[in-house]
Amino acid sequence: MASRSVNKVILLGNLGRDAETRFTTGGAARTTFSIATSRRWKDQQTGEWKEETDWHNVVLWRQENVANYLTKGRQVYVEGRLQTRSYEDKDGKKVYTTEVVADDVILVGGRGGDAGAAEEQRSPAAGASRSSQRTPSRAAGEPPSPPDYEAGDDDVPF
Repeated sequence: MASRSVNKVILLGNLGRDAETRFTTGGAARTTFSIATSRRWKDQQTGEWKEETDWHNVVLWRQENVANYLTKGRQVYVEGRLQTRSYEDKDGKKVYTTEVVADDVILVGGRGGDAGAAEEQRSPAAGASRSSQRTPSRAAGEPPSPPDYEAGDDDVPF
């Protein structure tokens, strides 16, 4: 049996509700939100296109300032890991839930009807400092320009 394992989740989807930040008794911020991801396929028998949507609960720790940007309908990219935990509900029944514990959260673009520019908000994992950026506004009808970005050693995919 291998001694290594991988627990990695990458999601690109739309926020299903506004993010909510609460604080633990120790003062750590815990931001939660849900992401909808969809897939489309063509039914082989009928030739019709079908679509299926999955919902993912996401938890982001120690990032109290991002909830204002994580609003319903925004497209977001999330990297993290799966975590299953259990708790007892009000009736004393044990409930299991699986959620994505986010390491990175990036706002990909505005809402569908938003003419504003795309924003990028990255949340650091393990306290590393990363900045948030806002690209300049663009004129109506002008295609969006790519964000200023310098690749570092952490960004190389191999």
